[in-house]
Amino acid sequence: MSSTDARIAQLRQAMSRRGLSAYVVPSSDPHLSEYLPARWQGRRWLSGFTGSVGTLVVTADFAGLWVDSRYWVQAEAQLAGTCVQLMKIALATTPGHFDWLAANTRAGDVIGVDGQVLGLGAFRALSAAAVKSGATLEIREDLLDEIWTDRAGLPDAKVYEHVAPEACVSRADKLAQVREGMRAHGADVHFISTLDDIAWLFNLRGADVDYNPVFVGHALVGLDHATLFVADGKIDDALRAVLARDGVEVAGYAQAADALASLELDQKLLIDPARVTCGVFHAMDPAVPRIEAINPSTLFKSRKTDAELAHVRQAMAQDGAALCEFFAWFEGALGNETITELTIDEQITAARARRPAYVCPSFATIAGFNANGAMPHYRATPQAHATIEGDGLLLIDSGGQYLGGTTDITRVVAVGTPSADQKVDFTLVLKGMIALSRASFPRGTPSPMLDAIARAAGGKKASLASQDLARELTGCEIGAIPPFSFNPDLHLLVDPSLRSRHDEIVFNAGRLDASILLNTEDYFRLAAPEEAPLIKA
Repeated sequence: MSSTDARIAQLRQAMSRRGLSAYVVPSSDPHLSEYLPARWQGRRWLSGFTGSVGTLVVTADFAGLWVDSRYWVQAEAQLAGTCVQLMKIALATTPGHFDWLAANTRAGDVIGVDGQVLGLGAFRALSAAAVKSGATLEIREDLLDEIWTDRAGLPDAKVYEHVAPEACVSRADKLAQVREGMRAHGADVHFISTLDDIAWLFNLRGADVDYNPVFVGHALVGLDHATLFVADGKIDDALRAVLARDGVEVAGYAQAADALASLELDQKLLIDPARVTCGVFHAMDPAVPRIEAINPSTLFKSRKTDAELAHVRQAMAQDGAALCEFFAWFEGALGNETITELTIDEQITAARARRPAYVCPSFATIAGFNANGAMPHYRATPQAHATIEGDGLLLIDSGGQYLGGTTDITRVVAVGTPSADQKVDFTLVLKGMIALSRASFPRGTPSPMLDAIARAAGGKKASLASQDLARELTGCEIGAIPPFSFNPDLHLLVDPSLRSRHDEIVFNAGRLDASILLNTEDYFRLAAPEEAPLIKA
């Protein structure tokens, strides 16, 4: 029996003892992080699948792992010979795990999940699935603690202060910003679980999560006080005193639930439903008024000051210098020494590490040669990797965390002589990018529509134009660009279904204070756009 099968058998025994018909193991932690500390790598430990995203569902006679197309090849290889069935998300023949549970449970069944790691949105979808079948949902069962005997504890890396010059806005000023956002919602207290929001708000950094300088914790912010919940020993006395001067108290990690449970009924709590787990949501008295809205810090940290932008540019410059050093080595070493995909990772990481203010990689380097480069989220390992030799394309996707910013750089290097097909493909991508860079879109345009426009122009992918480029090509105010092209470099594409959907159209006339109403057929006659199907039926 494989180790995976043995662990699934242990889980089934634990399920039987608790009266559970099904158990769901998401790829998540109490902070809904993308990269998980070792303690919350339960789905990986149970299934043997090492990809970053996937959901495991286990019943008495079934075990399935739901993954998207980025991981199909990897999951198929890692699940081979085990009792876990690969469930390919997005195939017409594969229901999502919520639908599968709705179809494969019945009245009286109990579906278990650890609510401390289940997002509130996922909880609501799972609850709806249970309602369909008549099953009930039990969110208090962390069965991993029962069967994972050598499970890791909470991360214990020290928390340190993010200081000037890279910390351009003080902790006190950031707290004031968030409190202003709370007042705008009518909230008295605000609970935060997402680690990037916490690190930004308190100007603190850590090393609890791979590739991210963050630390595990929760925060409860009031209008005149704040509490930071972290594991004992992570914040030393000196830093604790610094935080206290800004009105921030430090408490134990486990005390966050108690703090929520002790909220008064006249305190209005602000939470972001996309950034808290259902365990957090259910830790408090249901009579406490709740306001669901995006974390104010999520918006505030996206608005960079001029000084912060300068640090980001400096980080990009340092990263660019590291890449120049790497490519100089690569060109000299190619053909003169053995280079593998692993070597690429080693060399590019070493070059970054020699730059000032470097902290760590921002994600695991993807270095894929030829066919490996076509696999989404490919990861070379000592057991399986390619040697860089002969003709081909080398994909390098890598990045670095610096004190002043984060980089994410993708490059494709032609090794030897590119084929004719490769040249055609890259030319089509370039043409699509040029076409999309020259196009303007109304606010709220769905991203699949951008790809449709790219394909109509002969490309494959698309992105939004910058405001500066939009103004340059149209001479109009942003938000008021009419659906016409008066510039030979601006390619106008219109979906022909516009005729059948609207007899008339209304659009801004290049200014925010003036609009034009036009018969749809007259518009097609006057604008003479290229017609291409852009909207999915």
